[in-house]
Amino acid sequence: MDEKISLEAIAIYSDSYAEKMLKKSFADKERISGQEILVFSDVQQINLFIIRDLFKAWREEIRKLKSPFFNYENEEVKEALDTFMNVLSKNISVDRAHFAPLLKKAVSQTLLVIFNPYDYFSVIISGANSKIQVESFREDLKYLRINKAPLEKLLQHFDEKKIKELSGNEAFAMLDHILEEVNFTPEDVDGYISRFSTIEPLDPEQFYVKKPDPIQPVKQEKTEKSSIHDSLVSQPKPTLADNFRKIDRIKDRLTINQKFMFTKVLFHGDFELFSKAIDDLDRLDDMPAALKYLERLYDEWDRESEEFHEFMEMVEKRFS
Repeated sequence: MDEKISLEAIAIYSDSYAEKMLKKSFADKERISGQEILVFSDVQQINLFIIRDLFKAWREEIRKLKSPFFNYENEEVKEALDTFMNVLSKNISVDRAHFAPLLKKAVSQTLLVIFNPYDYFSVIISGANSKIQVESFREDLKYLRINKAPLEKLLQHFDEKKIKELSGNEAFAMLDHILEEVNFTPEDVDGYISRFSTIEPLDPEQFYVKKPDPIQPVKQEKTEKSSIHDSLVSQPKPTLADNFRKIDRIKDRLTINQKFMFTKVLFHGDFELFSKAIDDLDRLDDMPAALKYLERLYDEWDRESEEFHEFMEMVEKRFS
């Protein structure tokens, strides 16, 4: 699908699914154990995301163990703490109130990685402060089962190059090539739809922002044929301050989210097609040449979409 995914729609479904699962699971008990979480949902990815977040909380608690009176860096102390934490990890016990937000987050992320893996890739690659810590990335991958192949390949590249930390944009550039190499195709969603629907009926169409009906009067069709140029003419002209933001190459200024967004909405999920278009535009000399190129190859774009206007803004900055 080319439509933009609605995180709000995913959140609404996740809340409904979670509430039904909570009611079913906590009907005759007050707490849930680690072993019960592992088999909590028929969608195994949900269970694994919950376990992942529990272990993140576990590691955070370890980091908080600091004292001006005791040496937590002593080898014997560290060994004893490791033993203690390993025992503790086998004794997970969560009440409903604390389990509910973990479940809702896990359902939302599972739906995202199933129905829009590119957006999920963007989230996981962005990392904290637009930087990716390779060891944290490695830990996250241990709990991912769906559409995992490109990210595994990315981790392999990190290890081969002995990278410990890098910017999100650098990681995306590497992933961009990987997606072409492995010819990535997202997993079939039918089985997941069936499993989710046993708890809460799921229609994937509800997760996407609907586009206007493309059927228009003949007069409107004539307007659309020249609308790439016309839409730019009709928009407010850049100010003097805007002109100082001229860019040398579009390719160097795209953010992670923009790359995924443009690829998904404007280039039908084809990274190779997207990359070629950006390279071609960066080689052109002026705006008329860019418009001619886009009119020739991408006349079917939805000129009313946010993605189209944001993409054309980047093109304008390149040739302003």
